[in-house]
Amino acid sequence: MKSTGIVRRVDELGRIVIPIELRNKLKIEVKDPIEIYVDGSSIILKKFQEDCVFCGSTKKVVDYKGKLICSKCMENIASMNNNLKDE
Repeated sequence: MKSTGIVRRVDELGRIVIPIELRNKLKIEVKDPIEIYVDGSSIILKKFQEDCVFCGSTKKVVDYKGKLICSKCMENIASMNNNLKDE
């Protein structure tokens, strides 16, 4: 983990401000969802990206019956389904 040298204080409501330099660098916009992880005594913030339930890809993800599936896995499922119909 690389230190930025930036220190922020937690306010009365438990909030911290992510400096604009870091938000710009990581392309974090207002209202973007942020994931929070705990690793030992460290808190890790990560820009949230929706990912495929099967392979973890974040590219071309669509919602199918409440599950996120990428187009590649969707194609694989469709071909498996076609193979089952042929049998």
